[in-house]
Amino acid sequence: MTLLFIPAAGSARAEWVFQTEHFTDSEVVVLPGHPEGKPLPAIDEYVEWLRGHIQRKRYGDVVLAGHSMGGAIVLLYALKYGNELKGIGLIGSGARLRVAPERLHRLKIMIGDEAGWRRLLSNEFRFVPPKVRESLIEEGVRIGPAVALSDHLACDKFDVMDKVHLIRVPTLVICGANDVSTPVKYADYLASQISDAKKVIIPGGDHWVHLEKPGEVNRAIEEFLRGLL
Repeated sequence: MTLLFIPAAGSARAEWVFQTEHFTDSEVVVLPGHPEGKPLPAIDEYVEWLRGHIQRKRYGDVVLAGHSMGGAIVLLYALKYGNELKGIGLIGSGARLRVAPERLHRLKIMIGDEAGWRRLLSNEFRFVPPKVRESLIEEGVRIGPAVALSDHLACDKFDVMDKVHLIRVPTLVICGANDVSTPVKYADYLASQISDAKKVIIPGGDHWVHLEKPGEVNRAIEEFLRGLL
C-alpha cells in the first residue's frame, strides 16, 4: 500500500513528522504554494492536482490520510475517484469547514507582519511538544499568512454534507476530544454517514491531535491499515 499524508491549511511536511517517522514508507504530499509555486483557490483544484501527482508517481493501492483542509481534499477525492483508493483517513476534519470571519480577518492582517504571524503560529501550536513546535512555526513562516488565508477561504467554501454518504471507501475518522476547530460532532457526522467508517476519539487531543497524541493516532492508523490487507 502507498500511504500519503495530506497537510492542513498553510501547512506542509512538518505537521506529519511523527507519522512519517513511524510509517517509514509513507509520503507527505506538499501542496502547491506551500511554499513553492502558487496555492490553489479551491478544494476541487487541490483534488485534481493530487490525482495528477498520484498518477505521475504511478502509485497503487493508495491510502490517503488528511488533516483539516487535507481531510476535505481526501473526502472530495473519495467522492470523485473512490475506485482509485484503498482507504481514507480523516483527522480533525469535517464534511463542511466553515471558517469564522474573525479568523479570516486575523489572517489577512498578518500579511506583511512576520512578528505577528509568528505569535499567531506559536499560539496555534501551543499544545504541540516543544521539540517539533519550532519547526512547525518556521515552516509556517516560510509558507506565510497569504497562503494560509487562501487555504482557509477554500475551506470556507467546502461543503459535501449532502454527498458524504455516497463514499464507499474504507474510512477511518480521528478527532481530538478537545478539538474546537473541528469538534467531535464533525467526526460523529462523518462516521454516521460513511458506511462502516471507524471512529476514534483521542482523549486530551486538540485540533493538532496527530502531533499532540502521536502514539494514539499512529496506533489507530496502524490498526486501520492492517484491516485493509
